[in-house]
Amino acid sequence: MLHTPFHPSRSTLANVPKYAFLSEKWIVAARKIRDEFSADAPAAPSVTMNLIVTEVPFDEPTMHAHVDSRSGTLDLDEGHLDQAEVTVSADYHTVKSLLVDQDAAAAMSAFLNGKIRVQGDLGKLLALQAHAGTIDSSARNAAEEIVARVKAITAD
Repeated sequence: MLHTPFHPSRSTLANVPKYAFLSEKWIVAARKIRDEFSADAPAAPSVTMNLIVTEVPFDEPTMHAHVDSRSGTLDLDEGHLDQAEVTVSADYHTVKSLLVDQDAAAAMSAFLNGKIRVQGDLGKLLALQAHAGTIDSSARNAAEEIVARVKAITAD
């Protein structure tokens, strides 16, 4: 099933509720966006990844989360998986620039400067990055729309 392309205008995106990145409300809203585009979004390679996010500006200063794409879609949620293939540790602003801004240059710089620490199968992370460059134009359009909508719900 193909969705009608969502071409967000600045006024449309400016009027959506905004939530702190990785807050419970942000995760729920991001999951809703992902689900809305699930039929058109590119399938993700299988990876189970735990995240340790430090310097979180709300609730506890360290957040434990995970990414699980074994179903073909990226699922981000709180808590750790028991048998994750890889664990990534980084500060809140670095993780936000990676997941929300999709800033590959920031990711490389952060990794080279020790702001991102990886334990486990680094190949799984590289597979996710490599996969992004191989998706077809229809899936790429859906992915771009998802990114735009996620950015729109993310408070500065």
